[in-house]
Amino acid sequence: MSEKMNAYRMINWGEKPQQVEVEKPVAGPGEVVLKVAGNGLCGSDPKMCKLTEEIGTMIQWQMPFTLGHEAGGWVEEIGEGVVGFEKGDPVVLMSSSSCGKCSYCLEGNDNNCDYGHFGRGYGRNGSLAPYVLVNNPREIIKLNTLDPVTAGPLTDAAATSYHGVKKALPKLKPGTTALVIGAGGLGSFAVQLVKVLSPARVVAVDTNPARLDYVKGLGADEVVDGTAENSAELIQQALQGGAAAVFDFVGTDQTIESGISNLRKGGMFVLVGSNGGKLDNQWYGTLPTDAEITTYQGQTISDTKAVIALAEAGLIRNDVDIYPFSFIEEAFEKLETGQLQGRAVIKMED
Repeated sequence: MSEKMNAYRMINWGEKPQQVEVEKPVAGPGEVVLKVAGNGLCGSDPKMCKLTEEIGTMIQWQMPFTLGHEAGGWVEEIGEGVVGFEKGDPVVLMSSSSCGKCSYCLEGNDNNCDYGHFGRGYGRNGSLAPYVLVNNPREIIKLNTLDPVTAGPLTDAAATSYHGVKKALPKLKPGTTALVIGAGGLGSFAVQLVKVLSPARVVAVDTNPARLDYVKGLGADEVVDGTAENSAELIQQALQGGAAAVFDFVGTDQTIESGISNLRKGGMFVLVGSNGGKLDNQWYGTLPTDAEITTYQGQTISDTKAVIALAEAGLIRNDVDIYPFSFIEEAFEKLETGQLQGRAVIKMED
């Protein structure tokens, strides 16, 4: 008789997830089962219950599936043919999936792999459960000093921010300023990463005063309340001549327009937020000359390894609020209402 375990799962399209009992996974050839220590909650998780069947089917998601894509844990079971791991190894999982065989993966740009449209926690069984099956062991990264209970958010929020900051590093020279729009889970890591990896100043903008206080403590040189009537003027004053790089972690019409308008000549606008925004102006005369615009989703394996190394060296903070699995609904509510300081992590209960 197969073992059972509790899991937090999407059951039907357009409905809220539920805690249900499912079968514990078993490692087949080329597979690994991890015992989950902790799983970070992401702002994309609540959005999944709004996905329609038409769109979900188009991107090859399969219902039902277990949520969770920011996992840390220990190697539990190793399938035939898998080498390089031992039972009990502390590890984290890539939050994005990739095939390892296409041109993007072979070039090291695995965040662009078409296989990444679906994966653990978004269309396939994820890690909001005591155990998770890993079909591709290349997505397992060993830890040295980090606690696997809290390390999961580094694989998504931190590594995704790292990917964008890395793109803009050539622009962030001495005397320049970076503008971070949205000081939430990703934006707070971006503030830290710009300060660690470049000599640039950082100005952060958010509508939540608590988030601004938090990123000020992480190294932001100046912060601006996005709800202030004169916020546009305050941003311009703080930038002292325009931003060499703008990181937009919100992605609305308003933030995109603000980001572009505050970009200096030759700067880079990095769009990460996916809230359906657009720039409703003609490009010519709106964009500063020689400016670059880039957008992306996710992170690469090399990004994630780099972030893990920075965290293990004590160069970036990974603040988390830990909740037991039985309090998962409360954790999601605080995530959606902006009450969290760091990332919410669900600790798996024995």
